[in-house]
Amino acid sequence: MEKTVRLTPRLAVQLAAPHTWVASVFPAVFGTVFSFSSGYLLHWLQSIALLLACIFMQSSVNALNDYIDFIKGTDSAEENVEISDATLVYNNINPKHAFILGLVYLAIGAVFGLFGCIQSGWLPIGIGVVGGLVVLIYSCGPLPISYLPLGEILSGIVMGGLIPLTITAAADGKWHGEVLFYSLPLILGIALIMMTNNGSDMEKDIHAKRHTLPALIGRKKTLEIYRLLIRIWFVLLCIFPMLRLGLIGGVGTFFCLLIVRKVFRCLLQSELVPEKRIIQMKSIVKANIIGNGVYILTFVVQWMVEIFRG
Repeated sequence: MEKTVRLTPRLAVQLAAPHTWVASVFPAVFGTVFSFSSGYLLHWLQSIALLLACIFMQSSVNALNDYIDFIKGTDSAEENVEISDATLVYNNINPKHAFILGLVYLAIGAVFGLFGCIQSGWLPIGIGVVGGLVVLIYSCGPLPISYLPLGEILSGIVMGGLIPLTITAAADGKWHGEVLFYSLPLILGIALIMMTNNGSDMEKDIHAKRHTLPALIGRKKTLEIYRLLIRIWFVLLCIFPMLRLGLIGGVGTFFCLLIVRKVFRCLLQSELVPEKRIIQMKSIVKANIIGNGVYILTFVVQWMVEIFRG
């Protein structure tokens, strides 16, 4: 039996998959900027702690998911997985160490989350606990969420919606439901990352008896829903800034149309096939960075204007 290699800091970071952190960093930044622009009293130390909590929580999901996929044999070098997305496949690490690392990331995330919320009462802590439980049951347990047709919905809602909701609640201990409405572009963007992944892995998931949404409805229906959601996402990115910010939002919409149009046109041409999985995943992540990045920037502009007005 081949001797396993030590879990080095480099491999630990690779299991955390920093290239996927856009799905946690952007919602955290959005929640922070939304709080500041809305006049909620969020301390900068809270915002940093909650950002780190989100990063470690997602790192936990990534490490645990790698572990589950590896021990169940659903990941292999022949399955069009990038080296950074399948650390256990390309490095002879003891799988148990990856599992322990995932739990360590989860514990660290919980500590940062508690620090960021503790002074604001039980509401933000409760929302955070819900998110932490989803992290655990997403990859672990007898019937993980990642093996059900719920991945797209739950990943979008939990990361794109609950993260901003937790951060705004941490500011003053109150429920700010309006942030969920304005988080819809982030919810859709993150859900589409998951749909891109599951759509590209459809045949592999069917063989592994992984009942994702694309595996259940087939590639034709998946592409129809995928392209519809992309169009809705683009429209929301253009309209929401104006709903919230008026003229300033109009400037944001202009840049959104100018910068994001080509990226979204490329997504509409995606076929969600295994052999193009790596390119398709990079495209949807890029669309999230540019599209949701421009969207968040409009809220930053509003915040700066409010500061200037005094």
